[in-house]
Amino acid sequence: MALARNSVELLAPAGTWDAFIAAVESGADAVYLGGKHFNMRVHRDDFNFDDETLKKVVQVAHSSGVKIYVTLNNLISPEELPSLEDYLKTLAAEIKPDAILVQDFAVVNLIRRLKIEIPIHASVMMNTHNFPAVETLKNFGITRIVVGREMSLREVSLLKERTGIEVEYFMHGDMCVAESGQCIHSGVVFGQSGNRGRCLKPCRWAYKLIDESTGEILNDTSHKLALNDMCMFRNIPDLIQAGVYSFKIEGRMRPPEFIRRIVSTYRKEIDAYLADPTGYEIDKDAWKNLYENRVRDFTTTFAFQKPDISDFGLTGEREPRFFSKPVVEPNFDDATAKEIFDSERAIKNSGKKPELTVRVSDVESVKAVVKNGADKIYIGGEVFRPKKSWKLEDLKEAVNLAHVAGAKVILNTPRTTVDKDLNELEELAASVKDIKFDGISVGNIGALSVAKKYFDLPIYADLSFNIFNPLAADFLKNLGAVQVTASQELSFSQLRTLAENSNLPVEVIIHGSVESMICDHDFIKMYVPGFDKFATPELLNRHYALEDTAGEIHSLRLDNFGRTHIYFGKDLCLLPYVEKFVSAASLRIEAQDYSPEVAGLATKIYRAAIDGKDFSPDFEELEKISPRKFGCGVYRFKQSRNSIES
Repeated sequence: MALARNSVELLAPAGTWDAFIAAVESGADAVYLGGKHFNMRVHRDDFNFDDETLKKVVQVAHSSGVKIYVTLNNLISPEELPSLEDYLKTLAAEIKPDAILVQDFAVVNLIRRLKIEIPIHASVMMNTHNFPAVETLKNFGITRIVVGREMSLREVSLLKERTGIEVEYFMHGDMCVAESGQCIHSGVVFGQSGNRGRCLKPCRWAYKLIDESTGEILNDTSHKLALNDMCMFRNIPDLIQAGVYSFKIEGRMRPPEFIRRIVSTYRKEIDAYLADPTGYEIDKDAWKNLYENRVRDFTTTFAFQKPDISDFGLTGEREPRFFSKPVVEPNFDDATAKEIFDSERAIKNSGKKPELTVRVSDVESVKAVVKNGADKIYIGGEVFRPKKSWKLEDLKEAVNLAHVAGAKVILNTPRTTVDKDLNELEELAASVKDIKFDGISVGNIGALSVAKKYFDLPIYADLSFNIFNPLAADFLKNLGAVQVTASQELSFSQLRTLAENSNLPVEVIIHGSVESMICDHDFIKMYVPGFDKFATPELLNRHYALEDTAGEIHSLRLDNFGRTHIYFGKDLCLLPYVEKFVSAASLRIEAQDYSPEVAGLATKIYRAAIDGKDFSPDFEELEKISPRKFGCGVYRFKQSRNSIES
């Protein structure tokens, strides 16, 4: 590959005018920044750019040969859609950036509808990990992918080679420990969503690791989820040879002097390699300056291998700021939640009762929920140790049991799917042709593409799509989905607007174990004393939890794909408010982490509630046997805070 100055792009952040000027003067090829609304950094009013300043930014940048990418990369609530349309029109007609960075499918939908010709870059928040997802997004005008942080450079290289898409890669700065777009902790506990630019960083809190069954402390208090800052300074040749085009520096809230130092340091190093690849050596003085002035310690995250304990800032000493403190999660009968529900009207009557659906993890649970009135059951996909993955005979037995009882069965697929997982899904399609599933549930665009091609089944879009508004639901409808699952960060009023205005049926999670984060890190390997994958593999089958300093215990579950699911301290329970939801298309119980007894009893109770019958005799028993106490989730907030505040 012939290398030249334009072979790669050094992409700098800016949150203020002075930071923008520092980036341009220090040698950035492009700068990404946000308007006053609709972007992932809206904590402070004195950051980001109003429309007039954005115009000036573009003019100044273009006069210096620098590109400007405007971040429009948060989830959009229904009430924000009119303002979003106006903003897009302003960007196209007046500001004219070189690209728009997006997360929400509604933005892609609107850009097409308004015939806006500005290039679109897919944010890391789209959680793009596989070839079919990229190919699908290319059809909608996406010209660049900010790849998932969990991808190795080898995987990035293959993705680039197969798709030809332009690749952007985080190469310096603050990193999320959870998969992008799959952390809802801040949004549910504080009403300030990390997917909407308001993350309060619960991953930076201190936690103990405990044995969940005994309460024994296995690893004392430390900042176990606090990932160090990404630094690829010593690996610039690896990035370039992997096919990465845009080298992204994180830091839109950083001061100008930080931007100037980091950008100029990387500029010189990139240019040195491009000028003489074979004779290139790392500038030792530049590295020393970078290292000695670091904020957190450094890591290369997943670029070459899975991070280990050395990649985490366990002491917390180098954390520049803690945005929040742990709190006790509200109970299911929280007074504030009750007050909000009392003041809200129900979802408009559709004329029929919702389907009651249950996600389960074994055949015995299928028997239990069918017996107690489930209309639809999700099986397959992730299973949590020590339970075993679904075998073909299990799937067949589950479908037969359900169909005899008049219930439907949806084949579930993993929320995150790398290309290996999709290859296995293709193979599964051939193996289950004689099993009469009633649909298939998918968690990302790539899985949807594979389901459409290899399964002749209705396609259900699962909760990992983070559907926040009707336009995003329309996007998935156009791709072939027959139902969407509402984001678990929507307040009730926002959820109601989605349900009443969506052109697809909307499923709502109404009860069960809810993941706050999904991570690709080996926390058991890192923190469980005595673990050895050869000598003590049985330790993987024990249940562990993280206990925060407010006393909430967050269960850890390791799935059959090697990913760790971190739960909230309390399970969601909306039983007191079922009448507000009975006109939704579908109400779901998340029972993957439940025993058959708990799954069956929960189903019985919600069946009774939906049918208007008395459920009180069984509810006390459900509270006793459930693995966690019950909470009300996001529903104690009148609104998931928008980037546009009324």
